[in-house]
Amino acid sequence: MALSRAAARGVLWRLGPAALGPRRGRMEPLPVLEAPRCQVFRSQERPLSSRATSRALVAAVAAMARRVNARYERYLERSFPRFYVLYSTFTSVLCPTGIQALFLEVKEIGRIRFRMSRQRLKVQQLPYRDMERLRQFRRDALKAIPIGIIAIPPFANFLVIVLMYFFPRQLLIRYFWTPQQQLEFLDVYDSIRRDSYPGVVQSLALAAQSLPEPRPRELLQQLCSQVQGGARPRLAQLLAVRSLFSGSPLVLNRLQVDHVRALSQVLFLTPHLPAVLLRHRLLSHILEIRHLDRALLRLGLGQLSEEELRAACYLRGLNSTHLGRAECWAWLEQWLQLSCELQASEASLLAHSMVLLSLNYSRPSE
Repeated sequence: MALSRAAARGVLWRLGPAALGPRRGRMEPLPVLEAPRCQVFRSQERPLSSRATSRALVAAVAAMARRVNARYERYLERSFPRFYVLYSTFTSVLCPTGIQALFLEVKEIGRIRFRMSRQRLKVQQLPYRDMERLRQFRRDALKAIPIGIIAIPPFANFLVIVLMYFFPRQLLIRYFWTPQQQLEFLDVYDSIRRDSYPGVVQSLALAAQSLPEPRPRELLQQLCSQVQGGARPRLAQLLAVRSLFSGSPLVLNRLQVDHVRALSQVLFLTPHLPAVLLRHRLLSHILEIRHLDRALLRLGLGQLSEEELRAACYLRGLNSTHLGRAECWAWLEQWLQLSCELQASEASLLAHSMVLLSLNYSRPSE
């Protein structure tokens, strides 16, 4: 089958100059393939240069915005000092530092939950820090529910901002508190808690009068009188009356309602609930602290940072914000010795020990 002239030229072109013979061997192929290659390279360089330009533009705009914002804040502070306090409060509340800390905490909680699901672990089997992180995050999530409900209606964001400014302790979680607010709010919460301490000791002394056995009754009455007099009880005194808190009127399920309400305030639980719910929540929180104590004992007090040490004491009834590290260490060590000696049925003694061991801790022991 004969080939056309164009097809023959295409075949000879592919074979190279040697196939063209001596007369056409000098033909040089036209640089047809060079132009598309240069176009490809240029098309790849253009996006890179445009990306670099856009990044530089964004960085310049951000730097300009920071300079303008700094000048604006200086102007507010100089001309309108009262408004500047309000403005700085809002910016500190909505700062990216708190949001970033909350985001990292959510990721850590997800990691813990995934490991629990994969290894089929219970909360009581977790290490101390993971168990404490889950407990604190659950409390923060419950605290954030009211502000989330308020923000649901349209245009309610302005109301939320105003409420956050006037009630930061009640509505904001700890990630959005300033360091000064953290100390201030911890003192406020502890003052509310300490208001219920005398009522707990008085209710315990009244309940001791109804005990049938004379010797344990005298020991408990002596313990209550000692605490009411300003002295600190010894660990041996608490262990000597442990049997009274497991099968007598002093068990949590048989305490008077006012007594249970006072103990609920010690654990930062709302006392405005039915008696059944009050007793159930109180028992569950006491057992949770007991599991934390055993996990902390496995970890060792020496592994705790100063912040973790103070937080552990504060959770168990002691205001550690104004105490030294040695004082917090000694108190928490005594608490762990008591908690790890008690059984789950003796949770009532553990709840009362939050008051008995903390009420006069700033005073010398007798």
